[in-house]
Amino acid sequence: MAKRSARTRHRVITDKTPAQLGYVFPAEWEPHSGTWFSWPRPEGISFPGRYETVPANFAAIFREITPRELVHVNVPNDNYETIVRATLAEHGVNLKRVRFHHIRTNENWCRDHGPAFVVRRRGGKREMAVVDWGFNAWGGKYPPYGDDDAVPTRIAEELGLPVFQPGIVMEGGAIDVNGRGTLLTTESCLLNPNRNPGLSRKQIEKYLCDYYGQQKVLWLGDGIDGDDTDGHVDDLARFIDPHTIAVAVELDPKDPNYKVLKENVRRCELLRDQDGKPFNLCVLPMPKRIVREGQRLPATYLNFSFVNGAILVPTFRDRKNDLLALEILRLALPELDVIGIDCWELIWGLGAIHCASQQQPR
Repeated sequence: MAKRSARTRHRVITDKTPAQLGYVFPAEWEPHSGTWFSWPRPEGISFPGRYETVPANFAAIFREITPRELVHVNVPNDNYETIVRATLAEHGVNLKRVRFHHIRTNENWCRDHGPAFVVRRRGGKREMAVVDWGFNAWGGKYPPYGDDDAVPTRIAEELGLPVFQPGIVMEGGAIDVNGRGTLLTTESCLLNPNRNPGLSRKQIEKYLCDYYGQQKVLWLGDGIDGDDTDGHVDDLARFIDPHTIAVAVELDPKDPNYKVLKENVRRCELLRDQDGKPFNLCVLPMPKRIVREGQRLPATYLNFSFVNGAILVPTFRDRKNDLLALEILRLALPELDVIGIDCWELIWGLGAIHCASQQQPR
């Protein structure tokens, strides 16, 4: 069996922010030591009536990651670990590259409830810490969420890392960084009163800069149709290098996303980075609309995840647009393997690869 990290003492830092101590949140394409996931539960609310289809989707993601870096999986206990091990083995995952951690979660969206790993250079060594933002299930929509809220500090205990606790609500899918000091987010999410009522835009920007170690915050507007997070940026626009933002466009003027994404592109064209320079735009199509049981699902190719040497891109059984999105990213990122992973089942939970994962820097 893979050896789990023994829980060790950790220190909560209350007198300084990460930025004051020289920590920064790295860009996602910087080297990883691993990627974290929280295994979904059959009794969870994310995949009503279709849980049995989801483990194979997770295994397909793990198969692409394990040759490149470790996969860390949160499970509640030994029994779950045994079941998940058998499932992964059945689907051809190399279990020697998987580490299990007995950390309870309510749901599986590790991007949002997982730790934000920040790093610094000190004395010639790279040091890491965890930022434990508050988590309230996307504005209190899906209680209970106490186990999810505790995940970052639990992981810090496992790894023996110091912890920063800002004391405000923040989800990992709500932000993206370019690795040079600029952070991208949306007004519809972070200015929503269901997250941090009473905080102004300026106050939120200060938290983002202080705890992610950034210099500048850029704002986009609304999220895509079907997104229950109130507009996470990882469905709309993502940095793919320090100078380039990948953005989605919808070509059907009758689709609710048409105006939202057109405005999103307009805003991106006006953005300036930490040095006052405009960004290049990499324009991706949207997949065909997916509606199940009367519900629009937030399928988008922007919910990709970087791993060492590759980018994992969700696909949605839309051959034309799937192939087009992958080809555009291959041209934009020739140094990486661009790998499409069928997320037809995962999107029923209203998320895809990026929503389910959280990178740990090397």
